[in-house]
Amino acid sequence: MGPLALMAKQAGMEVCGSDLAKGAIYDELIAAGIDVKIGEQDGKYLQERIEAGLDWFVYTSALPKDHAELVMAKEAGVKCTKRDDLTAFLVSELGLKMVAVAGTHGKTTTTAMIIWVSLKLGLPVSYIVGTTLGFAKSGAYKPGDKYFVYEADEYDRNFLKYHPWLAVIPVVSYDHPDIYKTPEDYKKAFEQFEDQSEGVIFGDSIDKDFQLAGEVRRKDAGLALLAVKEMMKDSGLVFDENEIKQVLNEFPGVGRRFERICEGLYSDYAHHPEEIAATMEIASEECKILGKKGVVVIYQPHQNTRQHEIQDEYYEVFNGANKVYWLPTYLTRENPDLEVLQPAQLVEKLKNREVAEVVELNDELAENIRKYLDEGYLVVLMTAGPADKWLREKFAK
Repeated sequence: MGPLALMAKQAGMEVCGSDLAKGAIYDELIAAGIDVKIGEQDGKYLQERIEAGLDWFVYTSALPKDHAELVMAKEAGVKCTKRDDLTAFLVSELGLKMVAVAGTHGKTTTTAMIIWVSLKLGLPVSYIVGTTLGFAKSGAYKPGDKYFVYEADEYDRNFLKYHPWLAVIPVVSYDHPDIYKTPEDYKKAFEQFEDQSEGVIFGDSIDKDFQLAGEVRRKDAGLALLAVKEMMKDSGLVFDENEIKQVLNEFPGVGRRFERICEGLYSDYAHHPEEIAATMEIASEECKILGKKGVVVIYQPHQNTRQHEIQDEYYEVFNGANKVYWLPTYLTRENPDLEVLQPAQLVEKLKNREVAEVVELNDELAENIRKYLDEGYLVVLMTAGPADKWLREKFAK
């Protein structure tokens, strides 16, 4: 939502918004001149904005139907849509060719890699990515841009709103059971997305000859290489493939994707078994490169609904970890009819369950993390929830 607000502002729209707490790109929004109200969303702020002429209310899929601002906007007759409608509107109005990166895993890193290379090589790109970037803002547009690089999320079928010039699909494996009731339903959504795209690049049979830690990162770089080549060909630009590869080898990473918090400590968004396995591979390679003693994991599962679907897929994903600290599941958008699976129940699914310990997010865990860091271990947090903020408060310098 934040990067979309940045792009809309840069495209000439008047933008404002509200949130319960300051998000990762709050400072970017303020610096861009966007009015942001932080705190209780009781409708008072929105009423003021409606009276000032607001005519489009764009909301996140996480918003409940009875949310005070959403109810008020509808009652006031304001146009109400989720973010996909505004994104599609901007792409159409600005005459941009969409390069949409979609998939169960790998889309954030692949999107960021395409943005990184495009900016380095001077391609005329606008973009939105769902994380913070150390090398640029999270969303951008400037007059004269030709392409729009976008992380197209499949949650809530968001990505089916688009008809991309080029679709880039790293990995497709079943996820979001609260939206897609069966794996076949999930697969059909991606097939529809492919049919709606002029061109498609898949994450198999690609060049992985890159100097980046982790097979999955090298695979993402291969996809980014192909996408950038297509954009350069379309623009009639001469390019050197080895130059593109060299720029990709210098990719600095993105927020929440094996992001370095301090010496030896990393945070990653992995919360699905395939993502966990990929992050474990990156951590193991990084561990060897840095000469660390081993890998310690703190894991916070995401959504009880998802745990019921994936619990049996955890079996070998933490193989290679010297220690796994398992936190309670971060509960959001849940099915109230489902039993809440406890950490101990999920730990029992592990092949190497003897290295796992059920813990809480508290000072004792922080002390254990410091102990392992002091002893020369690589420590990585895997979470899509609030544990990331806790880690940064405890350890970021």
